[in-house]
Amino acid sequence: MVTVAVLLVGQSHCRAADEIEQPPIQYSQSTPENRVSKLAVQLAAGESRLEYDQRVGYLAALLEALDVPIESQMLVFSKTSLQRHRISPRTPRAIYFSDDVYVGYCRSGDVLEISAVDPQLGAVFYTLDQKDTGQVQLSRQTDNCLLCHSSSRTEGVPGHLARSMFVDSSGQPIFSAGSYSVDHTTPLEQRWGGWYVTGTHGNQRHLGNMIVRGRKVEGDVDNTKGQNVVELSDRLSLDTYLAPHSDIVALMVLEHQTLVHNCITKANYTARQALLYEREMNRALGEPPGHRFDSTSRRIQSAGDDLVEALLFVDEAKLTGAIRGTSGYAEKFTGLGPHDSQGRSLRDFDLEKRLFKYPCSYVIYSQAFDALPREMLDYVWQRLWDVLVQQSDEVQFAHLSNEDRQAIVDILRATKPELPDYWREAKDSATQAEPD
Repeated sequence: MVTVAVLLVGQSHCRAADEIEQPPIQYSQSTPENRVSKLAVQLAAGESRLEYDQRVGYLAALLEALDVPIESQMLVFSKTSLQRHRISPRTPRAIYFSDDVYVGYCRSGDVLEISAVDPQLGAVFYTLDQKDTGQVQLSRQTDNCLLCHSSSRTEGVPGHLARSMFVDSSGQPIFSAGSYSVDHTTPLEQRWGGWYVTGTHGNQRHLGNMIVRGRKVEGDVDNTKGQNVVELSDRLSLDTYLAPHSDIVALMVLEHQTLVHNCITKANYTARQALLYEREMNRALGEPPGHRFDSTSRRIQSAGDDLVEALLFVDEAKLTGAIRGTSGYAEKFTGLGPHDSQGRSLRDFDLEKRLFKYPCSYVIYSQAFDALPREMLDYVWQRLWDVLVQQSDEVQFAHLSNEDRQAIVDILRATKPELPDYWREAKDSATQAEPD
């Protein structure tokens, strides 16, 4: 079963790798421009330095340099990463993240595993040697990481993914029991297998904090002891981690964020590839520059629709009770804003019926979103206008009430300078039309 799984991933990877290494993407040959690549340049030039700590190596210094909050810590004990031999239920891998950076740490690990969201390339991967040699260097990685991080699970582009699986006492996944790719559409009862989860969630069930005894999973699994766990000290030694938490809210945010970033990268790649092909076809057929083929429009629309649906939380799993974390992550995250004049933000949580109070993703503020090709951005903004301002009655957006849509529009107008002019002109016209 393991062999089959690896072969299937490998075949998917080969197809994706061939496409992304061709123009216009040229993933491995292109120079990244992201938060981690900028730090790498600063370290190489001696303009920045990282302090080594005997307990966690360069981890704390790296998180500070990249502005990644310790409160975001999540602990995963399935052997599913580069340093799988270091990972077990007693020695889980810690993951920390911000809006555009992810950092993985293994106790006694050889390297820190880092990835950044690059506006043009999608996920770009790095390692940092954990030996105190006095020479700190961030090294870019491609082939090994892309085996899992550029496949059908990541929309066929270099991206990030969260998985849930049944795990035995050594941390080895039980592939025969199946697994789940997790995002904000995944029901809670399928999430977090192989992860520690700290926080309360009422009567809602999940697969976190569970170790399967033996190698067989049959029928309904009893994970009563894994529910509403608020501390982990009875399950592992936390001395070599920066925090004692694996926060449930952080997990939910990460699962949403990775989906949207993958959709943005897919939209970026699709538009660039379609437009390049169109230019070549125009030259070959003698069409004037800028001639638009229907096939180009269809490709842009397909990827754009997927992105709009991810941004607006289409098919989001419903919550049936209050979710509360343990690390203070929710408060830290909400404080980042931006906020409108009423104090509202797309980062405001609901955590009782859904993840966010205003269901339009904060990832819309990202550099990766703003860097989308003009043709893709134009389409996405028009679709958002149709849904939010024109209040389209398409069934997939039925979860958005009129109040939701108006609040999202108001927040975007107040906090998103890059809005198309027609979004602001409509507001000005409405204001002028109001009676005295």
